[in-house]
Amino acid sequence: MFNAVVISVIVMTILSLLRINVMLALLIAAGVAGLMEGLTLTETMNMLISGMGGQANTALSYVLLGIFAVMVSYSGITGFLVKKIVSVLKRKRSIMLLTIAGIACLSQNAVPIHIAFIPILIPPLLHLFDKMKVDRRGIAVALTFGLKAPYMMIPAGFGLIYHGIITDEMKASGVDIALPSVTYAMFIPSLGMIAGLFIAIFISYRKDRELFDDKQDAINEVAATEETKLSFTLCHFLTIIAIIGAFIVQLVTGSLVLGALTGIILMFLFTIVPFKEGEKIVNEGIMMMGMISFVLLIASGYATILKETGAVEDLVQSTIGILGDNKIIVAIAMITVGLLITMGIGSSFGTIPLIAALFVPICTTVGFSPLATAALIGTASSLGDAGSPVSDSTLGPTIGLNADGKHHHIWDTCVPTFLHFGIPLMIFGIIAAMVL
Repeated sequence: MFNAVVISVIVMTILSLLRINVMLALLIAAGVAGLMEGLTLTETMNMLISGMGGQANTALSYVLLGIFAVMVSYSGITGFLVKKIVSVLKRKRSIMLLTIAGIACLSQNAVPIHIAFIPILIPPLLHLFDKMKVDRRGIAVALTFGLKAPYMMIPAGFGLIYHGIITDEMKASGVDIALPSVTYAMFIPSLGMIAGLFIAIFISYRKDRELFDDKQDAINEVAATEETKLSFTLCHFLTIIAIIGAFIVQLVTGSLVLGALTGIILMFLFTIVPFKEGEKIVNEGIMMMGMISFVLLIASGYATILKETGAVEDLVQSTIGILGDNKIIVAIAMITVGLLITMGIGSSFGTIPLIAALFVPICTTVGFSPLATAALIGTASSLGDAGSPVSDSTLGPTIGLNADGKHHHIWDTCVPTFLHFGIPLMIFGIIAAMVL
């Protein structure tokens, strides 16, 4: 109960719920974890800083993607997409949320750009959401579903990486399993994601929700968006070329940094963004994505503290040691432990190697099949994206939905996504462990 993982995650959660900035909450939680493991504050901060490099590539990618997104928005091409959505989906709230979830799904497998589409697509739609009185918590749930469910279910794009990590880490711990078997094992937990999405859209967030004070101004602005006649120009065509160029470079090199940098350079070379506006655009991009980048860096350092001090291994061993060999009790305990770990770390992909090395021997001893073991590992690691304040799958939706300052990261994104995905994932993950 007094393990450093448990206490530090509780501290981070309470501070976040009290509306303390998530970055500060994470720093305080890391300090608590270090002190509980016998480190001084200086040693804790040094270890945290040394571990921040684990997410440096991702952080830089997100900053560059933010700059590129602002450039794409500057070109005006998003107006076409917004106008189309307005004309087709007006007064069709549930269809709109399902469409947003579908677009987000494409970002994980078909066009693996992860959260890069959010700052391009969502901010121009905020006034439409307000006009339709859409509950933004439902939009957050739809976006998080699309950022999370596809890589759990489909072994393509990020899903291929995710399933591959589970396969490799299980083999490294002595259990051979084929990639298709991992996909099969993750099917039942994925059903929990689908159930959570439908509950959110058709039950939880069906009622009207108004967020703006000056209703008429917001409505007038939407009306202006709808009535504006947009013409396709050379600037828009060149913007599409820049987007395609960034996508190709990303696929060929496997680097989000190089892909985003390519798009930025092309936008300048094509003079879509004037050089004199460059500094302003870059500053806006950094403002948009800088916060999420720093949170990911600190989360990486926090994870290093938990791993290097042995706090995670102590938590698993002490928990399982108390429970014996009752499969359902062990499954519940492992999922709960996974929840605690991933709430702090916030990364499904980064959590798998950590928990696989600990879970596989326990599953083998208790008698879980390889399929059940894969389901437990996949579910436990997926919880990191199901409501953690430091997950990019919750930070990403907040970046888009809070562009006008009317959306709170914890209460409007993390709490709804945890309730609709975290809890169903735990339930369906335990079911999968018992039936596979």
